[in-house]
Amino acid sequence: MSTNDQRAFDAILSMAQNLLRRTSTKTGLAITPEMIDAELNKLEMLMEDDFAVVDREQLVDELIRRYSHTVGRNATLSDDSDHVPWLTAERKRDWLYWRRYSEYMEAKIPLVALDALDEATDEVLGHLEDPNREGDWDRRGLVVGHVQSGKTGNYTGLICKAADAGYKIVIVLAGLHNNLRAQTQIRLDEGFLGFATLANVEDLPAVGVGLIDADHSIRPNYATNRTENGDFTKAAAAKLGVTPEQRPWLFVVKKNKTVLERLLGWIRNRVADYTDPVTGRKIVTNLPILVIDDESDHGSVDTGEDVVDENGKPDLEHQPTTINRLIRSILNHFARSAYVGYTATPFANIFIHDKGTTEEHGPDLFPAAFITNLAAPSNYIGPGRVFGSASSTAADLPLTRPLAEAEYAPWVPPKHRNGFRPKWNGSAKIPVSLEEAIRSFIYACAVRKLRGQGNRHSSMLVHVTRFTSVQNEVVGQIAEYVRELRGRYQRGIDLAETESLMHSEYEEKFRPGMARIRTELVEDEKLADFAWAQIREVLPDVIADIKVREINGSAKDALDYVDNEGTGLKVIAVGGDKLARGLTLEGLCTSYFLRTARMYDTLMQMGRWFGYRDGYLDVCRLYTTHELIEWFGHIADAAEELRQEFDNMVAAGATPKDFGLRVKSHSVLTVTSRAKMRNARPMSFTYSGDLLQTIVFPNRADEIGLNFKAADRFISGLGTAHDLNEQQHLVEGQKWSGHLWRNIPAQQVTTFLRAYRTHPASFRIMSPLIADFIDEMNKDGELTSWTVALIGKDSASAEDEAVIAGLKLAMLTRRKTVDHDDRYSIKTLISPRDQAIDLTEGQWKAALELSRETWRRDTERNEGKEPPTEPRGPATRKVLGEGWSKSGVPAVPKRGLLMLYLLDPAASEIPALKGADPIVAFAISFPGSSSERRVSNAAYMANSVMWGALNDWVD
Repeated sequence: MSTNDQRAFDAILSMAQNLLRRTSTKTGLAITPEMIDAELNKLEMLMEDDFAVVDREQLVDELIRRYSHTVGRNATLSDDSDHVPWLTAERKRDWLYWRRYSEYMEAKIPLVALDALDEATDEVLGHLEDPNREGDWDRRGLVVGHVQSGKTGNYTGLICKAADAGYKIVIVLAGLHNNLRAQTQIRLDEGFLGFATLANVEDLPAVGVGLIDADHSIRPNYATNRTENGDFTKAAAAKLGVTPEQRPWLFVVKKNKTVLERLLGWIRNRVADYTDPVTGRKIVTNLPILVIDDESDHGSVDTGEDVVDENGKPDLEHQPTTINRLIRSILNHFARSAYVGYTATPFANIFIHDKGTTEEHGPDLFPAAFITNLAAPSNYIGPGRVFGSASSTAADLPLTRPLAEAEYAPWVPPKHRNGFRPKWNGSAKIPVSLEEAIRSFIYACAVRKLRGQGNRHSSMLVHVTRFTSVQNEVVGQIAEYVRELRGRYQRGIDLAETESLMHSEYEEKFRPGMARIRTELVEDEKLADFAWAQIREVLPDVIADIKVREINGSAKDALDYVDNEGTGLKVIAVGGDKLARGLTLEGLCTSYFLRTARMYDTLMQMGRWFGYRDGYLDVCRLYTTHELIEWFGHIADAAEELRQEFDNMVAAGATPKDFGLRVKSHSVLTVTSRAKMRNARPMSFTYSGDLLQTIVFPNRADEIGLNFKAADRFISGLGTAHDLNEQQHLVEGQKWSGHLWRNIPAQQVTTFLRAYRTHPASFRIMSPLIADFIDEMNKDGELTSWTVALIGKDSASAEDEAVIAGLKLAMLTRRKTVDHDDRYSIKTLISPRDQAIDLTEGQWKAALELSRETWRRDTERNEGKEPPTEPRGPATRKVLGEGWSKSGVPAVPKRGLLMLYLLDPAASEIPALKGADPIVAFAISFPGSSSERRVSNAAYMANSVMWGALNDWVD
């Protein structure tokens, strides 16, 4: 599709969406294919020329896909102290920048997503201050999205609305590298400025919103341009001046010491209109400023020591680290300022000290005004869907191709030095696994070409080392392999063996994989399938179009997507840090990823494969290590736990300063860099409100046997068991298979926990530590009485049955996630509903009510499109421990729930466990509690807000 054809296609889409919206609103009916067809018939009479150059069937498919999407609900924690509500429909009535951006986005995203964008940006802007409000004010917030989920589009919309409202200076802090800054500038050229900020060109061509509204009188001013070196320069600082009457100014700058110092100097010398007679600080009183901090967890966080003294009071003479100091200083020079950080990985932001204020730099960047969690649209593919939900394991993940160590380590070992030269079987060439990944990318490009997406960008990411010298070697080896393939298909020399390999590989692996992905992950989209003969026909041209680029700080290559807009760039991008964060790889289909960063935020940001893959998700593949798959699964769980905690705080009406987040740690992963965590300490912590479940077990039969005997003794001493389906509190329609005991003294539970041996790799689930916590809580009269449930599989055959303490139970089957030499690891143990065992009817209803209130309809969080019909775990634990005020359910923090399971050792597929006793696993649901009882361990890290609440620091 040519550029003109694409414009015609987009124009029809935009018009059709508006007509369909009006029809649906007027009739109250859902959009149907018949309705779409009828509206297109009307448009065809008006847009005959446009319809002549587009594929009508493709239009129908795209509209059906768009109207099948849903968008979840956002959630916000806010503190409205010294805030005056101001954003009304009347105030928005004559806004121009937002109107044209909204119209520009109509052709790009479904109207339901556009409505969600409008709502989300209103939410954020409304928590900022009215730029016309007199006096001094400062608002600081954080917007948390998903990786590659459209944060740039969100803050572009926010900038448009802020400029309409009256913010005069907008500064966007756009990463640490020139290419990321330039990419952001290009996006803002299209979405806000309306013209291409080319260097040394007087007549700047209209782009994006400028093609919708060419009125030069509303054009914003700009101080930076879209070239690689288009940052805020010394020349611009010397001649640039602003006045209150001028249109808004946009600055897109790097988080770079020289650039930010230059910007700060310009503000002091050319913008400030008042000098504080006491401090001598120059202040801008007549221009409200909005600072957007993209990837705000990266580069912006103060990693200096001693933010507060030993009494918890701010050290007013503390010297923040450079970038943090400069951002705060810029804000501190404005009497009216707003700061909004954007990130998908807030693990560093939540460790910012909420009291980190200095006289020179003002308050730290803690989001004291608000934190907004953005929900993902239903077509977003993130870690929760790539690496599996609680019910799937790594072996079940259709998008991933796990690599055994032997498939990559001889080529690029996990540990190597700068100057290392990769070799495979003694030659300077890529390994077989990377050859396979490149062929996978070629198939993806061929399928997309056959689907009419040949003029769209397609990218492959290769990320195997942080050293540029090694990256350079990798580029050469990949380029040589692509040259060989190109030559064979163009000249037909030595082609037979290669073609035979690719033919069988496509038909036996790639094509069946496509079908599986369509079945499991693609919703409401018709994706055409192709036989090898069709792929073979376009293969020579596809291979000929592929470019290999080195993307790092020393290479001169660039991802020139804009220059190839009409034809589509087909690129294999080899890089390091420049590809690790923020930089968007357009049309990313294939990733070969070996980099082993061990920080939650860095590792998650390296996952550039997350995002939107409409029309080609089934051709996407991720080649990575078993270990990385396990780590990403852990991070996805940690992020979800953070979001669940957040949702509960929102339901309770808390503020950001009340938000004492706890972030799960990992045996080999740190939450974020140690420097960013100087304000976080290993702490005495609580299990209150938590679910603990064993997912790591020994792979030796004798150790399994010891735990079985411990459980057998424990169960034998519990007395007469109730059948789970005869319990007195059974909620109608809920059935379990197993046995139940009530009012079990805590001492019996702790005796079992101290006898049970958790695996050393299970750093969070340490049974003796859990027993210590229960003992501590008993001192306050809590967790003194326990319900114990022995839970089996609902439907089972005689082969599944086992006996423990004389009781029959159907064993669960849990597949191992990753091969380990020393352990058997599973993804999850319990069924989500198991925590609701033994709830009274009132508690069940209260927990269900809270579950629905905190439901966000977020597909990425595996929440589904319909409200929950059963209580979710976090809600159940809150209701049991803290009560739920809206339902008047009393708290019962004295009672804990211990759930016991038997796992079938045969399902582990570990030879050493053949014939072993059933594997005893347990889960504990702790009710929430306000008790200050704690146990000491570093398994969780707490932010400064939580410390202040606990007053319980541990060095």
